[in-house]
Amino acid sequence: MTATDGDFGMMDATAMAALVREGQVSAAELVDDAIRRCEQVNPVLNAVIIDMFDRAREAARQPLGDGPLAGVPFLMKDFVAEIEGVPFTEGSAFLEGYIPRQDSETYRRYRDAGLITIGKTNLPELAIGVTTEPRLFGKTRNPWDPERSTGGSSGGSGAAVAARVVPAAHGNDVAGSIRIPASCCGLFGLKPTRGRTSLAPLYGDLFSGMFVEHALTRSVRDSAVLLDISTGPAIGEPYSAPAPVRPFVEEVGARPGRLRIGFSCETPLGDPLDPECERAIRETAALCESLGHDVLEAAPDFEAMELWQKFTTILSGGVAWALADWERRLGRTLDEQSFEPFVWAFSERGRALSAADYLLAIQDVQVQVRALSRFFETHDMWLTTTLGQPPLPLGTLTYEGDPFELRRRMAKFSPYTYISNASGQPAMSVPLHWTENDLPVGLHFVGRFGEEAALLRLAAQLEEVRPWADRSPQVCSTP
Repeated sequence: MTATDGDFGMMDATAMAALVREGQVSAAELVDDAIRRCEQVNPVLNAVIIDMFDRAREAARQPLGDGPLAGVPFLMKDFVAEIEGVPFTEGSAFLEGYIPRQDSETYRRYRDAGLITIGKTNLPELAIGVTTEPRLFGKTRNPWDPERSTGGSSGGSGAAVAARVVPAAHGNDVAGSIRIPASCCGLFGLKPTRGRTSLAPLYGDLFSGMFVEHALTRSVRDSAVLLDISTGPAIGEPYSAPAPVRPFVEEVGARPGRLRIGFSCETPLGDPLDPECERAIRETAALCESLGHDVLEAAPDFEAMELWQKFTTILSGGVAWALADWERRLGRTLDEQSFEPFVWAFSERGRALSAADYLLAIQDVQVQVRALSRFFETHDMWLTTTLGQPPLPLGTLTYEGDPFELRRRMAKFSPYTYISNASGQPAMSVPLHWTENDLPVGLHFVGRFGEEAALLRLAAQLEEVRPWADRSPQVCSTP
């Protein structure tokens, strides 16, 4: 990805970093350009909720070091990954006024790699939800159609990258929160293997290992570079992923070999797919076959309702924990008025669980993971769409008083993504399809545990034959 007539918005982070190293552009120029782009589109999109403009400009004036992305502007999602001295809310009024006293490991690794963070991005309250419409900061709008959702929970990051404010932005994923906005915003979104990235220093095990850190990008190589930057355990990690054979960035451009890919046009819970999604799956299956892969219609065999019910039980326990954690950390008393109704209702379900209930749910999920994992003994990947529907109108996925009914709507919208969080496997959303109305539809590939390399090799092959980076949304920053 290269610039056209000095348009940094057409470049990915890798290309920007190369210009900085070669002395063709300064970090200060890139940061100023990104801030200008943010100010241009953010009044419409509401993607960035906390600006770090002065801090970023100061960082751009300092020695950059020799990190792989030195001088490149970046955005952090306002969730889990704290930055010392910068307000941190996780989308909740309960956290207002909280200022972290230390950096998260994820942010530290990004900073040490030379990334310059210009702001924090929007998310649903406590990242609970598949649309970014929090009460505290207001809805984030999709650059492809401002009346539609960006998905969630990394929706602010998705909107900002799609609108070319920055080439990449931080995200995290417990049930699809990187891949859902990647699909809605026409981006590449990789969820790493369980234990690949660190949650230090404050956390080790979030949601029984289902939570991972990474990013949303426009290019596959940027995702690989960022994964190289963030991969590896910190001291005392409860999980660790198999070490990569070589840097992930070296997988980009390497031939993927002849893969055995199973594809499915049926959702595990039996909800119908939107016709555009089914068309996208079948077209992508044909594309993969044309590239020399063995492609057949097949899907993992497991008790889908059992997995979904017990997975959401674990999530509810996790939400109850999150509120209790903040109550303890901030020394404040929880009250219903400080939280959105769905978050409070979900947390109450979690508080009603006993320790035995929670551990039984983990056990039942792990039984289903063993069942579905058999599929990957004979298949390299499982192909579906990331979502069951193209990006939906704003308000479609918001709470209306029945938490179970909303969870079913969420499951219909995102019928696949949570499965790889439960199993710990890597998965990616690849922007290969657009509807007749120019709405993006991501294609979802799940790989074997620890094998991000195979996903990145295939993604780069698909990016080469069906490039997406030059497509521009309705709302897009300009030079």
